[in-house]
Amino acid sequence: MTDIQQLYQDVILDHYRNPRNRGPLAGCTHTASGKNPMCGDRVDIHLDLDLERVRAVRFEGEGCAISQASASMLSEAVSGVTVKEARRLAAVFQSMLDGSDPSDDALLLRQLAVFVGVRGFPSRVGCARLAWTTLLEALASADPAVRQS
Repeated sequence: MTDIQQLYQDVILDHYRNPRNRGPLAGCTHTASGKNPMCGDRVDIHLDLDLERVRAVRFEGEGCAISQASASMLSEAVSGVTVKEARRLAAVFQSMLDGSDPSDDALLLRQLAVFVGVRGFPSRVGCARLAWTTLLEALASADPAVRQS
């Protein structure tokens, strides 16, 4: 295993063993649930939005180290950003999982780039992606156009 692969593994395992922002969110304004039918991973994303800003993020769920670490890292990455910035980060993260070069968006991705190693295991990409697609669902419920339809 290369040094960089070991670093990736260490970061993911740290977030899995010591998840950040895990648990219910009192006063949450938006929530969504996601499940990966291929492996049974599940995640609930809870948001507290103040106009166009993500004031707080928490998650609940069960699953593999990759899915739960991804949710933990998501909660740190989008807390305090605007809804537009959160959507952009989700798109860049998912694009990285699909094969784009993470160095193109290194400043935006920061520590999330550790998930680039997941691309070598196609069955695990869905695990890394789960929290991010669930985040987008929760954010969609914040969109006035979505709520009116």
